[in-house]
Amino acid sequence: MNYTDMLDAALQRLHDEGRYRTFIDIERRKGNFPHAIWRKPDGTEKEITVWCGNDYLGMGQHPVVLAAMHEALDATGAGSGGTRNISGTTVYHKRLEAELADLHGKETALVFSSAYIANDATLSTLKTIFPGLIIYSDALNHASMIEGIRRGGGLKRIFRHNDVAHLRALLEADDPAAPKLIAFESIYSMDGDFGPIREICDLAEEFGALTYLDEVHAVGMYGPRGAGVAERDGQMHRLDIINGTLGKAFGVFGGYIAASAKMVDAIRSYAPGFIFTTSLPPVVAAGAAASVRHLKQDQSIRDRHQAAARMLKMRLKALGLPLIDHGSHIVPVHVGDPVHCKMLSDMLLEQFGVYVQPINYPTVPKGTERLRFTPSPVHDPKMIDGLVKAMDTLWARCALNRADISA
Repeated sequence: MNYTDMLDAALQRLHDEGRYRTFIDIERRKGNFPHAIWRKPDGTEKEITVWCGNDYLGMGQHPVVLAAMHEALDATGAGSGGTRNISGTTVYHKRLEAELADLHGKETALVFSSAYIANDATLSTLKTIFPGLIIYSDALNHASMIEGIRRGGGLKRIFRHNDVAHLRALLEADDPAAPKLIAFESIYSMDGDFGPIREICDLAEEFGALTYLDEVHAVGMYGPRGAGVAERDGQMHRLDIINGTLGKAFGVFGGYIAASAKMVDAIRSYAPGFIFTTSLPPVVAAGAAASVRHLKQDQSIRDRHQAAARMLKMRLKALGLPLIDHGSHIVPVHVGDPVHCKMLSDMLLEQFGVYVQPINYPTVPKGTERLRFTPSPVHDPKMIDGLVKAMDTLWARCALNRADISA
């Protein structure tokens, strides 16, 4: 068995399909986001503007966050020292969980090492807590939700994306006495569309199902205190479990769930993904808590964020580009071919200092490859103007709509 040849073949398939992922070496510099330094393979450097980051509000550079992290670092040092039940629970973790519970109007919250782990660990554990549980999952749910549902075993039903009628039909077909849970998202990150929270909650009440909402791409950015789309729509109290991240709009690192005290206690007690992993460093927990606390009262940053997204979408639409616009802050431009998508990304970086990674299969279906722009409050009109002019130049030059790239 020649394992090296098999590795070569597997990697070559990705290259042949235009799906091989290239990591760009960038250096963020404090106080200068969204500008960064790109370190090229030849050792030279180029200043770039980051247009594809998930630090949606620039909170990773916010003075309030940095001050809290410096204070915690000086007080406690680097790591947490263990799992949560073996020396890894500190006052910083408890403060963070209290901030998150308050944010979502829940009795308590539980912090994980990432939102991916929070989804995976929670959804895979619920089958143990509720024997016979049937999970109804939106077809476009994040990979972490799919993996958690898969690992949990048991019965699952996949309903067509945002199709409430299909979800109803699936619920009607199952045993009314069986425990049920509906898992879905508030904002789907690749198209930027919203989940029908109110309608799904109505069905959950009608059929006696629990609700699990992933607010990863909404926390910090929507609602009067930044709790997400469910808060904006007045539906937070109807959700049994809310999943969120600390690594996107909050600008730090980690993930969490917020729910009733008994639900969180059960997950905490049964989920291997929580029990057997080292807890977040106190310095990270302190920074995240400061970010959550600040965004509860800073509506201006959310307003500037939405204004930047509206401006970019308006400018790109004016060029006639195939923009996917569902009203959220996410700005995807459909390209439809992985090779073209990667080439356009490379040219934006090399020629204009615009850094946006191509989004290819399996993140999105084949034929829907795209560039996904994420404007933030610190992307000013001059930066937007530079991006729009770059897209106009390259789109026209490459004739990506209909012809092969010849440039």
